[in-house]
Amino acid sequence: MAGAQSRTDLIRDAILEHVGSHPKDIVRFISERFGVSRQGVSHHVQALIAKGLLEPIGKTKARRYELKLLVNEIFRLPVTPDLQEDVVWRERVQPLIGQVPESVLAICEYGFTEMLNNVISHSEGNTVTVRLGRQGIWITMTVIDYGVGIFEKIQRELHLNDSRHALLELAKGKLTTDQRSHTGEGVFFTSRMFDKFSILSSTLFYSRERTDEDEWLIEAENHDKTTGTMVEMEIKINSPVTVKEVFEKYASGQDDYRFARTHVPIKLAKYEHDQLISRSAARRVLARFDKFQEVILDFQGVETIGQAFADEIFRVFKREHPDIRVYVVNAAPSVESMIQHARQNELAMT
Repeated sequence: MAGAQSRTDLIRDAILEHVGSHPKDIVRFISERFGVSRQGVSHHVQALIAKGLLEPIGKTKARRYELKLLVNEIFRLPVTPDLQEDVVWRERVQPLIGQVPESVLAICEYGFTEMLNNVISHSEGNTVTVRLGRQGIWITMTVIDYGVGIFEKIQRELHLNDSRHALLELAKGKLTTDQRSHTGEGVFFTSRMFDKFSILSSTLFYSRERTDEDEWLIEAENHDKTTGTMVEMEIKINSPVTVKEVFEKYASGQDDYRFARTHVPIKLAKYEHDQLISRSAARRVLARFDKFQEVILDFQGVETIGQAFADEIFRVFKREHPDIRVYVVNAAPSVESMIQHARQNELAMT
């Protein structure tokens, strides 16, 4: 019976996870995914409706299913020196989440308190809006401020030429405009703990999904400028991730939790239709690498790079920083070929 119950849970969790993208054909989708009859899936759907987790909309062939909104609380707070993120979490947010595994609760606490603390310390705004939502197996936390905007703030404080460069630096981690009070690790670790993490600010939208280790930048098509910053964090209540696991993944070694390893999505270095050809583009990527012992360069979504770009990273930088380990993942054949060419040039000169 334990095995049957486990399979039941898997099927029902899958229904709740995928109904948003398959509102009209969820029965067929789950049937094909698990190799069970549509009648069997329909029984699971009806059970979820009875539990108040799913909601049927329409009749017969036009019927679709939606996650029922179990919690939808929104409140606004003044941003003052007296505002304390741990108090807001304990008194206003945690009670709304309900019963979830301790590991998921710990991730929610870490992410929420880090993002609210960023608002208090950096936004320069007067108010913050918090939303807590729960549907099916999903918990969603949203923090919105009405201040200067995270990317513009970083661009201004670090004297960068473009706000998209600020996004690349933010993705690397260890970036803060207030080194006395912050380590610059909050966004980096939060984005890797949650199943979905996004930032909308100015005309830039940054999103990361933990499931496929993907990161991307989307510029708003209409270029309407969003005031302030909106951060949204989503996690499944059955997420297997733990805070400790994420910290260990980017730590310098066993029993040493210093933030020493970073993962850099190279495509964030591309501006609009620009190609990664020049040494100046490579130097944007290389900025602040000296803060890490190990750097993982992720070339997913990058089809080609230039000889000068590769040479600057894999020959010049390596020669000047022999103690920093640089690894490459998800490189297309043409990219890998250019990297190998730069490395062979380095070997030929030694």
